[in-house]
Amino acid sequence: MDALLRDPGADEPLALFGREALKEELRRAMAGGETRPAALLARASDALARRFAPTLSRAINGTGVLLHTNLGRSPLPAPVREAMAEAAGYATLEYEAARGVRGRRQDHVRALARDLFACGDAIAVNNNAAAVLLALAALARGRGVLVSRGELVAIGGSFKIPEILEASGARLVEVGTTNRTTAEDFRRALSPDVALLLSVHPSNYEIRGYTHRPSPAELAAVAKSASIPWLHDQGTGCVVSLDEFGVPEEPTVSECLGAGAGLVSFSGDKLFSGPQAGFLVGSEELVARAAAHPIARAVRPDKLALAGLAATLKEWKMGRWRSFPIYRAAAASIEALEKRGRRILASIGTGLDGSVAPSEATFGGGTSAEKRFPSRALALAHHELSADDLAARLRSFSPPVVPRVETGRVMLDLRTIQPEEDAIVARALQDPMS
Repeated sequence: MDALLRDPGADEPLALFGREALKEELRRAMAGGETRPAALLARASDALARRFAPTLSRAINGTGVLLHTNLGRSPLPAPVREAMAEAAGYATLEYEAARGVRGRRQDHVRALARDLFACGDAIAVNNNAAAVLLALAALARGRGVLVSRGELVAIGGSFKIPEILEASGARLVEVGTTNRTTAEDFRRALSPDVALLLSVHPSNYEIRGYTHRPSPAELAAVAKSASIPWLHDQGTGCVVSLDEFGVPEEPTVSECLGAGAGLVSFSGDKLFSGPQAGFLVGSEELVARAAAHPIARAVRPDKLALAGLAATLKEWKMGRWRSFPIYRAAAASIEALEKRGRRILASIGTGLDGSVAPSEATFGGGTSAEKRFPSRALALAHHELSADDLAARLRSFSPPVVPRVETGRVMLDLRTIQPEEDAIVARALQDPMS
């Protein structure tokens, strides 16, 4: 073993992986019957490279879903990335440097959020589910919460409104029916035991046809008449109108507050375009009750998330949101997408046939599920590979290029591929058989 570790061929794996890890893999290679030093070191190096390869890595999103949950939702704007990198060492997380005294971590975002959303106060937690859980536990534990049957949603694999209510210690009071709920249904369900009215953004589905939902003004009136808070799970973190992107009627956080919601919760990594987080914004008294609850500490964000959220709030307030990756992508013209597509196709390998084809993109990520807008995609077919095999080859590229397969072709939607990533896509397509 000592002789192997002194071999010049061991220098690189020693530097990359360390002495103990290399010894472990060399022993495994020896146990397999190999005796040649060069072969032992090569086999151990390959095994270590696979063993320590990162599982969380950059990816190229060619799916057409801008806020792809499995791919990390919103790509962060450059100033937000820089702020998070700056806070990665020691940071003034809970320290006021000017006075030399202990500070409060929420102060990094509270004033900024109050200013942006014109609300009484705000608190940040680690995701929107945590924000809803915290609000329910702080405001309605042991009491009833009114929820329309049409809003008892399940989002992703584990966020289910009835289960969140149960975990918070509140009691679900179902109101109305799946497709029709009125303000009068809410009024009839009121009782001295009811502590809260909860409304929920439908997120990933739509109910059409013979439907009715109370207007925000009606919900506000019901809550006011019963002297109970109205918590609206807005979810998406929409800050500006999305009409120009072909997604009408998506309510903004400020509109929900203006309609009379006492508290609004939303995600930080969806349309807000920041790091993963959840916000509770609204009444100063209601936010204070949530902030004082023991769960608030259990779900508090770390220094990186707070640095990113503070930077995102500043960028929104300064009106720079159009430079955010998802909004820049959503605003890209069809002509620009087609031009980029033709440029990429000019350099693809000889075994591929490709064209720039019509496509449809969506914000996704639990926002406006049925609202799509025009896009363009590279439609690809390989002479020797099936569409599924070609897609697998692209996913195995470094970094992974993630397409969708549609009507027997591999589709790479150019709206979700950032322009600076075009060269990577071109390299991945030059020789997908390699």
